[in-house]
Amino acid sequence: MYKRIILKLSGETLAPDASKPDAPRGVFDAQRVDAAAEMILKLQARGIQVGVVIGGGNIWRGREGSMMAMDRATADYMGMLSTVLNALAMQDAIERAGMGKAADGSDIQCRVQTAIEMRQIAEPYIRRRAIRHLEKGRVVIFGCGTGNPFFSTDTAAALRAAEIGADVIFKATNVDGVYDSDPKLNPEAKKYDTLSHIDVLKDGLHVMDSTAASLCMDNSIEILVFNLNDPHNIVKAITGEHIGTIVK
Repeated sequence: MYKRIILKLSGETLAPDASKPDAPRGVFDAQRVDAAAEMILKLQARGIQVGVVIGGGNIWRGREGSMMAMDRATADYMGMLSTVLNALAMQDAIERAGMGKAADGSDIQCRVQTAIEMRQIAEPYIRRRAIRHLEKGRVVIFGCGTGNPFFSTDTAAALRAAEIGADVIFKATNVDGVYDSDPKLNPEAKKYDTLSHIDVLKDGLHVMDSTAASLCMDNSIEILVFNLNDPHNIVKAITGEHIGTIVK
């Protein structure tokens, strides 16, 4: 169904599951990082061009710093640096898992581009270069969000999707769609199969923040929210099988 997508991953996607007594210590769980890489390779194997926007919540959240009376801009810049650590971890996992798995038998390559320049470890974000990487079959991971404080990585996902002409944003979460209330707290919570962007904004639904939702609405970008924990969901999504919640 799709030729080019943006996959939005939260930092928590890569973090140890704190509910498990044997969870590894630190900010990364190697198994979860590798599982996310394998999911991306499944898309690559079907000829899908994949851009990834990743958060940094497993390391640092800007709003947490502002709650500690830290300057909000400074706290947000720290969060942007956290996304780069996650991007580099994902780049390594993708290239390790993608050895010899390109269509011609070569290795799948991955590029990290950052909205804040740090040339020794990543490319600066350049729209045309990013598109060219995608056309050559490379995975592109976008780090540092939009490069500006006060904007979330959800907004970065919407912005990059608009810039590179992505067909859809896949937002991988720990729940199986969008509900009218928290399903963990309310067993009567209603799950939506389909929503419009204006419904998300009007009802204050937690799909993406309002800036990201508005940007997607203005540029007619679909958002598919689905559960990351089922490894089959990514294949179901790209083949058109109905899963999760689609916002369009």
